[in-house]
Amino acid sequence: MPMTSPARYTPVAIVLHWLLALAIVCAFCVGLYMADLPFSPLRLKLYNWHKWAGVTILALSALRLLWRLAHRPPADLPMPAWQARLAHATHALFYVAFFAVPLTGWAMSSAKGFPIVWFGVLPLPDFVPKDHDLGELLEAVHAWLAYGLAALVLAHVAAALKHQFIDRDGLLARMSLRRP
Repeated sequence: MPMTSPARYTPVAIVLHWLLALAIVCAFCVGLYMADLPFSPLRLKLYNWHKWAGVTILALSALRLLWRLAHRPPADLPMPAWQARLAHATHALFYVAFFAVPLTGWAMSSAKGFPIVWFGVLPLPDFVPKDHDLGELLEAVHAWLAYGLAALVLAHVAAALKHQFIDRDGLLARMSLRRP
């Protein structure tokens, strides 16, 4: 039975959700594009943008986690127990990835000897000492974690669409930017 007026997330939670979603999609797309570019001013610019996005994602993730800890989300909609467990596990993995992907990117950049200056203004400290082998390892870990986050995003979107068009349970409206 469709739900007509599902409880919504707070406006702050909704804005943080969509800002983080946009930043993650943009950072992932820029990361894919820049990785195979030859050394050039464009590649350097894109690497900086990617790093800035990563630090922004890290900051938004911290804000989102703090907000989430201080504000209870709406109750789960009626669904089979396995779906509820999978949804909770996916959200927990999201939070892990929200921190792990940018932190491994920051560590990789530090290990490779490339400092991060957020938006060209705020120099961030090196996360780890310069170490070529560690930098190569962190590059692989960062890439795998980013692909894992992308897979989680695709699963999340697929589940939201399933709830919208198959279950018709109003789940998507809980995170809508438009007020009911």
